[in-house]
Amino acid sequence: MLRELEGLEAFRIEVREWLGHSLPADWRDKMRGASEEEHIAFQRWWFGKLMEAGYGAPHWPTEWGGSGFSFARQIVLYEEIARAGAPRLIHYFISLHHVPGTLLHWGTEEQRQRHLPAILAGEEIWCQGFSEPNAGSDLASLRTRAVRDGDHFVVNGQKIWSSNAHHSRYCLLLARTDPSAPKNKGISYFILDMETPGITLRPIRQITGAEHFNEMFLDNVRIPAENLIGPENEGWKVAQSTLSSERGLSILELAERMRQGFGLLLDDARKVTGGACPYDDDEVRRALATLDVRIEGLRVLVNEQLTAVLNGEAVGVAPSILKLTYSEILRDFTRLGVEIGGLEAQYFQEVLMGGPNETGYWMFDFLYSWAWTISGGSSEIQRNIIAERGLGLPREPAAKAA
Repeated sequence: MLRELEGLEAFRIEVREWLGHSLPADWRDKMRGASEEEHIAFQRWWFGKLMEAGYGAPHWPTEWGGSGFSFARQIVLYEEIARAGAPRLIHYFISLHHVPGTLLHWGTEEQRQRHLPAILAGEEIWCQGFSEPNAGSDLASLRTRAVRDGDHFVVNGQKIWSSNAHHSRYCLLLARTDPSAPKNKGISYFILDMETPGITLRPIRQITGAEHFNEMFLDNVRIPAENLIGPENEGWKVAQSTLSSERGLSILELAERMRQGFGLLLDDARKVTGGACPYDDDEVRRALATLDVRIEGLRVLVNEQLTAVLNGEAVGVAPSILKLTYSEILRDFTRLGVEIGGLEAQYFQEVLMGGPNETGYWMFDFLYSWAWTISGGSSEIQRNIIAERGLGLPREPAAKAA
């Protein structure tokens, strides 16, 4: 055990030193005001640097080009990346997490050979076609249809909230192939080439001014049968592998970034503006202290879940607790930044870095924070999961006796 801990500490020092001489100190300044194309080019460059160092795909097995790091090493890596304030690979998140989490378990050898090396080479950006206008939180209610036609499936329907679909070459797509089956049983999972005729994308403008979400319209889109992932009509099972790859280490990284961002919040609170210093106000100090405790509590929750994973224990509803806790702290964190910053914090500038509480513009971050109470499962859905699966509460109140 001692040798393992010493090895992890040596690895931490190695990563910290690498970040110290590889991460451009002015990357934030260069990305403020950058075009989407410039931002993607920078992300591709940074991903290439991480791959050269062996840090780009730490969770991928070595036989597929990854580093095959232990879970403990992955934790150290993500902690150091967050503490250094390095850019998040937002354009590659689906490609690096959801795609391997799906193909390595359910994909064919040909599908893996075609896509996994291309992802690590930075050549493929992927999006996800899951949610629909009437099937967001209740994903199993999706209505997009895929009908078998010889060696193809013909797909018609609509998807929504597809992040970066306008920059993606491929999409992980769910469609209903058996409308007569129970809603969880008649769904199939496909690889969709985004250059296929019949696909129309419509950007969704958010309150921040960004348009990285898209509506996707599918009109007689033909998908080769070889692009089916897993058995036909068993796509719901495949989707569980996709979704289970999303949380855990990602929340760890975000929690660490929030801890670093708290220092920026303190700096703003101690600034003297117009002869007044917010930090001198008892209410401000109380709010800062409360936020500090909540952030530390989140980090404890994250560490408990990761420890359970390391020990091979079931985590139960812990991912839902973490998602709900992080979303609410982030909203309150950024709101306090706006309140403390006064008129200067009201200044708004659209930025493309896409990370919560790390752009340097409190109003942008506050508006962006509300997305976290919806994306990846809304806060209401997380509460239902915790209540039903964690506490054993009934889905509906028991009927009153006559």
